[in-house]
Amino acid sequence: MGLIGKRKNKKYSYQPRHFESDGENSPFSMGHKFDQFRTTVGDNKGLKGKFKTAWSDLRQSSDKTANRRLIVIIAILVLLFLFIIEFDLSIFYA
Repeated sequence: MGLIGKRKNKKYSYQPRHFESDGENSPFSMGHKFDQFRTTVGDNKGLKGKFKTAWSDLRQSSDKTANRRLIVIIAILVLLFLFIIEFDLSIFYA
């Protein structure tokens, strides 16, 4: 099992008879319509490389209002959870 390795997939160079390929607008291309806007899609860089590109993408396109809204929602959910389990908040007051 380990001596042979994994089998490669077959690749075919199919050229349609009545289609002149101009490059990027091929109707046979298998790409998602939002791939051109994503930084994490592309060549397989490994797990560490994917995390680095995702982290840099997160740092670049940071939305302050969305972050504040997320923090407020999490705080409300935590307080609601503490209320449901009847947590005594008086231990934090002297």
